Amino acid sequence: MAETTRRSSGASTASASSSSTTLSPITQIAQDHIFSILLLLPIDSIISFSMTCSRFRSLALSESLWEAVCRRDWGPAAVDALKSSAEATNCQQQLSWMRLYKQVRQLDSVSCHRLSDPDVGMVLPKARASHSLNFVSDCLVLFGGGCEGGRHIDDTWVAYIGNGFRRTLRWEKIASGIPTGRFGHTCVVVGNHLVLFGGINDDGIRHNDTWIGQVVLHRTPGFAVTWRLLELSSAPPPPRGAHAGCCIGNNSMLIHGGIGPYGHRLGDTWVLDLSENLRLGTWREVVMANPSPPPRSGHTLTCIAGNRTVLFGGRGLSYDVLNDLWLFEFSGKCSNWVQIVYDPQTIPGGISLPRVGHSATLILGGRVLIYGGEDSERRRKDDFWVVDVGAITPVSPVMNIWKRLNAKGYKPEPRSFHGACTDQSGRLLFVLGGMVDGDVRPAEPGGLRFDAELFLAELVIFQCDTEEE
Repeated sequence: MAETTRRSSGASTASASSSSTTLSPITQIAQDHIFSILLLLPIDSIISFSMTCSRFRSLALSESLWEAVCRRDWGPAAVDALKSSAEATNCQQQLSWMRLYKQVRQLDSVSCHRLSDPDVGMVLPKARASHSLNFVSDCLVLFGGGCEGGRHIDDTWVAYIGNGFRRTLRWEKIASGIPTGRFGHTCVVVGNHLVLFGGINDDGIRHNDTWIGQVVLHRTPGFAVTWRLLELSSAPPPPRGAHAGCCIGNNSMLIHGGIGPYGHRLGDTWVLDLSENLRLGTWREVVMANPSPPPRSGHTLTCIAGNRTVLFGGRGLSYDVLNDLWLFEFSGKCSNWVQIVYDPQTIPGGISLPRVGHSATLILGGRVLIYGGEDSERRRKDDFWVVDVGAITPVSPVMNIWKRLNAKGYKPEPRSFHGACTDQSGRLLFVLGGMVDGDVRPAEPGGLRFDAELFLAELVIFQCDTEEE
């Protein structure tokens, strides 16, 4: 009888084991195939998968998988730049891709540093505002702007950053006169080139010319920036300045609004399609039946992913300073604007969101970092905000998309109409110049001054970032 019971028990165990194997075919899949499947899943699903068994936990929490996830979500250029930065700052041993991904998602602070120059006697860019500052080909490129006396500036400057950046840089003045002097223009990065449009000169004349710039490295004397006027196959947009612009798609630039002739604020949307070799451009106005952003100036456009762009703030027709947020979906056949409705009263400190002359830059993790600007009473700001565009849903009003960041370290002066851009990784934000408060009341004409300072705002995501404070 006992022997019969043992046999029955053994048979049941074998049957259960066989049934378990039959019911879990995923355990028979090769590890590299599971790896590929995981890369198709959202983050929460990957975490859930890691809880199923010890084998899957080891795979789902592996450094190789999370580096691949970071490459998927942030892009290979950002990941390679982060690895180079970690090596240069001795953070390589602390670099955990899973922890880094978590810290980027939970970002709550930036660390500011005033950038120094290697040679006290060297010539530096003069104080300015409403200029352009771009990161391209491992360099900062500064062009134009306005300065004391309402005069425009026509110079181009380059500072090499590279992978071994140590918060010290050297500016090189490249040229003057080409393009002609202006302020309030837009200059965006398309591939390894710069595309500049419009602006205002010191006679109040608005431009509508389009220029292509490129950084060239020579053995001697060093860097050069070449500018050439773009040949067009269609009529350009009306002349303007203080408009907003950004790259969109693979080879296009988007502009919106600005101040046209006779001081009228504009609300039109235009796209510049560029040929593959950037030798020819075609401008076309995007006319939509759906509601679109009202006319404004001093606002921002930020490309967030491929064909999607975010517009924020600016000054409207009645000189009111705005805090509305719009999403532009771009396609060859049908493009449209959608307003992202949110309630500032539900955001801690949200009453301070309306602004003009701010910067809005895409950072690591796919969010938009908004800095500075001024309100309707021309009070300049020094706050940092992030917009989590990934949390935008069709439900209105949208919740939990705004977050104010803490600012540590150096305290730059509040400013507006500055230039700002991020490095290849999206972790370092460079800010140059702008308008800051003078020695008298800010609302008075003499209460403003042009600034020449360059500082760095660094996302605090590496452990060694906090150790340096």
